[in-house]
Amino acid sequence: MNTSEGDRLAAKYFELQTQQLSQQSLADIETLEDWTSRREMYRQQLLDMLGLNPMPARSELHTTITGEVRKDDVIVEKLHFQSLPGLYVTANLYRPAEVEEPLPAVLYVCAHGRVVENGISYGNKVHYQHHGAWFARNGYVCLVIDTIQLGEIEGIHHGTYREKMWWWNNRGYTPAGVEAWNSMRAVDLLQSRPEVDPERIGVTGRSGGGAYSWWLAAIDERFQAAVPVAGITTLENHVVDGCVSGHCDCMYMVNTYRWDFPMVAALVAPRPLLISNTDRDSIFPLDGVVDLHAKVRKIYELYGAEKNLGLQITSGPHQDTQELRIHAFRWLNRHLRGDESLIEKVATKLFEPKQLKVFAKLPEDERVTTIHETFVPQATAKGTPQTTNELAAAAKDWKQKLRTKTFAGWPQQTVTPDLKVVSNIQLTDANITFAEYSSQPPYRLPLVVLRPNNSTDAARSDSSSADDHVDVVLLDQSSWERAASGLAVVSPERFAGVQPDAEVWKQLATSGRTTVLVAPRGVGPTEWSRDERDRTHIRRRFMLLGQTAAGMQVHDVVRALEALNAHQDRLGVAGPWNLIGSGDAAFLALHASLWSDSIARLQLTNLPTSNRESPDLLNVSRVVDLPQIVMMATGRVPTVVIDGDTKPQWQQQSKSQPLLNRLNWGKD
Repeated sequence: MNTSEGDRLAAKYFELQTQQLSQQSLADIETLEDWTSRREMYRQQLLDMLGLNPMPARSELHTTITGEVRKDDVIVEKLHFQSLPGLYVTANLYRPAEVEEPLPAVLYVCAHGRVVENGISYGNKVHYQHHGAWFARNGYVCLVIDTIQLGEIEGIHHGTYREKMWWWNNRGYTPAGVEAWNSMRAVDLLQSRPEVDPERIGVTGRSGGGAYSWWLAAIDERFQAAVPVAGITTLENHVVDGCVSGHCDCMYMVNTYRWDFPMVAALVAPRPLLISNTDRDSIFPLDGVVDLHAKVRKIYELYGAEKNLGLQITSGPHQDTQELRIHAFRWLNRHLRGDESLIEKVATKLFEPKQLKVFAKLPEDERVTTIHETFVPQATAKGTPQTTNELAAAAKDWKQKLRTKTFAGWPQQTVTPDLKVVSNIQLTDANITFAEYSSQPPYRLPLVVLRPNNSTDAARSDSSSADDHVDVVLLDQSSWERAASGLAVVSPERFAGVQPDAEVWKQLATSGRTTVLVAPRGVGPTEWSRDERDRTHIRRRFMLLGQTAAGMQVHDVVRALEALNAHQDRLGVAGPWNLIGSGDAAFLALHASLWSDSIARLQLTNLPTSNRESPDLLNVSRVVDLPQIVMMATGRVPTVVIDGDTKPQWQQQSKSQPLLNRLNWGKD
């Protein structure tokens, strides 16, 4: 397999897509009215991409103080609250020992600083305690909160990065949304405290905390100043330069609306914002940070608020350096206290980790470790159509939502796919046409047409029986390799390095049916690296572009059908088509059937029974689950056949969903 060619094409694709999104970012904003007329729409889009649309209900916080420690003039309250019932947030609240009037407050959001001793997690709030102590010693109230992964209750940030939880994409779930929500509720807590001036609240944090600072400042205007430290850069750095491999899922929104990151930063304007970074940060590179600042500056200039935007670059790697802290402290002093004095006290840790622990025993009703299961509401079977008229109405709505929420990353093209016939081979037992079609730059994908000389269908355009239609077989990597072993018998130069298999060729040549083999991107000639880590971050790059690999493979299948329709004479075939797939390929074929009107028969073998078991498609579970997709297909395709190992599960589902009774069941 030509893996290197597949990787080269993937890299070029990511470069082209990133360039497109980067060029679009804020490009059409020329006046302040341009921006202000769209700003709330953008804010709602960001909330949606964080899984906060609809916004969860603000339930009772149940704030509980479990203890208090003191060192010199600093008091720390050890507390927890519930941002949602059972979603516990452990925190330390730092305040001066003497408070005579309401003080400015800072929410400090933590990065990935794990503190575990003897198997006990003390939370990343302990790692960053020196920040909270500094603020308290300098006339602030500071709430330092744990994250869901590295807190006293240890949840998950690395769903797609490490845990293979690709279904997070189906749900439209990102832990960034939970961290944003927990932090918004933390502000509710701060504003309820008598020591806090509710009109003077700032936010800061570094790395992961820097990212959360961005989300918060963008979506919650209660923050009057923000200092995100090493928490943002451009899409180019993440996707093209590969920084995505250094970041877990908590660093990213689900990019449904296909933003570059300057869009997030611009939502902070015109409030005071200091973009802070070091010059040798390998996961937030300098060039991207400077480029982002330049784009955001344009928005601040429209407000006439250039003085409220700062860029601080100090020397150093991706670390919590003193230089970064000093500038953050001065910025917040300036904008929350009106204080321009020099920083005289350094930030130092005052307590041992065990002194700051909140829980003596973790609560049994916690949802921190499972919040990814419920945080973003998914579509339910309630209201599932029961009649064909109801299905027609629902299908129209579902398709519109799928196009905007799931397949928004598809090109907006209407051009017929270009097709090139590479070669024709005429043999005694079969004729073969090797062709390629344009799906999306830079991808030109293979179509292989096999016409056995004993074919009974003859690909006649006047055929009326489904049995007379041409089979279009969608391949995954294993079925491609099998087909290639047969084709290597008659075209060894095209399949160099593939072991020919005469038995497979015999089966292809004597099938009695004209067959078109389709291989979407990532399969066959365009196969990506087989290194598991590389493949993980290829898939995550698609995510950052507001796509998924499977979503773009569905697009490839739709384009293949368009190419077949447009070039029937050149290929010696005639539609409509029998579209066939097995396993994941059956899933791709099913979704493709919603976007093509040229399918006479859909044959799905071993079709998964739910979105969760299927290849990931962005936000799809917020719209429909797989049974509703099958219903839609039965309303469009004359014959839909399900067979294979999952047939019994589908037959069981058909008993409770009448419209699934229109399915045909393959032979056992």
